[in-house]
Amino acid sequence: MLRKTYDRTMALADHPHALWYLAAVSFVESSVFPIPPDVMMIPMILARPSRAWLIALVALVASVLGGVLGYAIGAFFYDSLGQPILEAMGKGGAMEEFNTRFNDFGFWAVLGAGVTPFPYKVITIMSGWTGMPMGTFIATSILARALRFFIVAGLLWKFGEPTRNFIEKRLGTVFTLFVALLFGGFFMLRVF
Repeated sequence: MLRKTYDRTMALADHPHALWYLAAVSFVESSVFPIPPDVMMIPMILARPSRAWLIALVALVASVLGGVLGYAIGAFFYDSLGQPILEAMGKGGAMEEFNTRFNDFGFWAVLGAGVTPFPYKVITIMSGWTGMPMGTFIATSILARALRFFIVAGLLWKFGEPTRNFIEKRLGTVFTLFVALLFGGFFMLRVF
């Protein structure tokens, strides 16, 4: 099923209304869809390098708006279902402690998920669930998604087809290592 979804998404990249499809994929990927927008961005930019920045901008705006939907999903379901269940079990305070811990590192969680292959939708929903300040969530989402999409667009615009293999096979690993080192550095600073 996942392969079929992937193939369908790739086919949309060649469509005359590809920017609208990219916006739709970017929007739903931020809350529910399993395929990242990069799958459409890469062939679209390779086909029309002069539109690389527009393509990245469309993915950015739609992804952040979809992230707001993910945030709302987390906020809505926690308030209506999660909180009453936890309180009935006598665990309402435990959730408050988790929320505080998550939100202490929320900027880094949103940044990490927005830039790396980690599913961004998980963090958008968690951000709403824990009550992360909306301003922090949106600002960090814009930063993270802009980094991700504009780096991909810039590499493809500058280097073209050879970059495609690098992006599809290695860029996620490089970003993940970068974020792990960043988290490790901040953790070490906090400990010492």
